[in-house]
Amino acid sequence: MHNQNQTGNFQASNQIPSQQNHGGHELFDAHEAISGLVSGLEQSVIYEQHIQDPELQSIQQRQRTFLTQMYNTIVETLRTGQDPAIKTQTYTMPEGHTAEYGMKPTQPTTPIQSVSELNDQCISGFLMGALKSSATAFTTTALEATNPVLRRVFADSIPNLIEMAFELFYYQNKHHYYQVPQLKPEDMQQYTQAFAPIQGTMPH
Repeated sequence: MHNQNQTGNFQASNQIPSQQNHGGHELFDAHEAISGLVSGLEQSVIYEQHIQDPELQSIQQRQRTFLTQMYNTIVETLRTGQDPAIKTQTYTMPEGHTAEYGMKPTQPTTPIQSVSELNDQCISGFLMGALKSSATAFTTTALEATNPVLRRVFADSIPNLIEMAFELFYYQNKHHYYQVPQLKPEDMQQYTQAFAPIQGTMPH
């Protein structure tokens, strides 16, 4: 009986107002993704007063401005189900970054015990962690979304989150907060040459 009533309550998508063209999984994941973005923006506000390096301050302000517009675009799309007034923008970090490879000796790290110990290493790590979490949540949401506009907005935002996280990686790497070990050259070559292209014509 319950299943029959449930089936009777289904509506064809063309009978549903456009702003309601969302599936359940999509809405659950969208709320989680947006809440994560809100959390990252709020953390950014808290950390701003503790940043000491002008370069990190500039990165934080530039990214916060971009993420605020990203948030507004996503919220509008969720509420209307239509193309947003301001479409997804493209975030591009300033040029001139190169990664530094290899490990330098450092002191073991321990968690801070008071706010007075907050430093640029902590803050840049927090900001990058929030962006990585959002990139994962946005990917999940894009894969679950049935509304094509909301799916596209989430999907198109993922490269921007990756770019911002990469910008913070470069900052951390330059200051040896985020070091990148490498394999021995012969081991690296074995991995990079482990696959070969398919030869011949493509199957039809």
